Amino acid sequence: MSGIRVLVAGASIAGPALAHWLRRRGAEVTVVERAPELRPGGQAVDARGVTREVIRRMGLDAAVRAARTETAGACTVDVDGNVLETHRADDDGGDGYIAEIEILRGDLSRVLHEDTRDGVEYVFGDRIAELTQDAHGVDVAFAGGDRRRFDLVVGADGPHSALRAMVFGPHERFVRRLGHMMAFYTVPNEFGLDRWLIDYQESESGRSAGLRPIQDATRAMAMFSFPAADLDVDYRDVAAQKRLLREQMAGLGWLTPRILAHLDDTPDFYLDQVAQVVMDRWSSGRVGLLGDAAFSSSPLSGQGTGLALVGAYLLAGELASAGWDPEAGFAGYERRMRSFVEANQEIGRLHARSRDVPGPDAEPSPELDAEWLTELVERAINGVELPDYAGVPDSGAPAGPSITSSAMS
Repeated sequence: MSGIRVLVAGASIAGPALAHWLRRRGAEVTVVERAPELRPGGQAVDARGVTREVIRRMGLDAAVRAARTETAGACTVDVDGNVLETHRADDDGGDGYIAEIEILRGDLSRVLHEDTRDGVEYVFGDRIAELTQDAHGVDVAFAGGDRRRFDLVVGADGPHSALRAMVFGPHERFVRRLGHMMAFYTVPNEFGLDRWLIDYQESESGRSAGLRPIQDATRAMAMFSFPAADLDVDYRDVAAQKRLLREQMAGLGWLTPRILAHLDDTPDFYLDQVAQVVMDRWSSGRVGLLGDAAFSSSPLSGQGTGLALVGAYLLAGELASAGWDPEAGFAGYERRMRSFVEANQEIGRLHARSRDVPGPDAEPSPELDAEWLTELVERAINGVELPDYAGVPDSGAPAGPSITSSAMS
């Protein structure tokens, strides 16, 4: 082992993925997560292009594929359920609108946690309360009362990152709202849903409702989106979020009333602003950021998971190849990731604009140059190099005893 101690905040996707690579590179890793346990459900996330290669290098291809939603394709329908347009999962070599590897966020989180829990210390039900850094390390005080010192700290705690606010400044400085809200939750599959996603969009209002299949055929994932340029909601107040969703979806036809009827008995409700995180640097001294905490591209990009997994590989590799020097390691990570991030954020913004409802005096949207768009999509899927880090230690396999703990016990 290198003896390097790294604290990672967040146990969704970016955090455990980083823990996987840091452990393989020889670091001792602690992951702290404020939730008492892994969070289930969530939106379906995709692995396209270069992300599939990262999953292969992690040795998790079989486990990830076994947990896929196995969605065959997607269709948009009118208010009466008549099919208007279809997309198949095998379109564009599996990298299209519905990716060949599509998995619920909670299921991917579980795969990553199971892969890393032996040899990585997980602390659930706790969070970083404060930290101070000097030239040689970071002193961390946890809300549960523990105090510990680490060589490096990485925030992988999502777009509302508490660590980012603590070290880099208030959310408003970095969060760019795209004018929409999205909600997801599981419902009983009383709709005859097979392996096809169904999406209903009301163009006049910019609202949409949808259902997607999940592995458990007795359940389905409900999806809603609506314009929200002037709306705000406390992302921790679930009751207020549910009231807002009911208000915003009132009068929307298709299956919407039946889907909303399950709002109060779902175990995994999620609603949030569609937003991006835009920062000119992702590190400060010995503290770095990864995934949505650093560069959320929004769910509308379809690539948040790809950015998290690719970023985890590059961050661990660059730090290890720099001899764990934070300045050099973080700089290499930013240099390799920046263009990839920017392409995916542009995709997210384009998708958000396509959902905007134009005002009565709005100019028509300019036609996008097809060649430019094709190049942008390719850069967003494959536009990052994955070095093999041949000279860097790689244990290649999980090692060590299980040291999962919980601050709640």
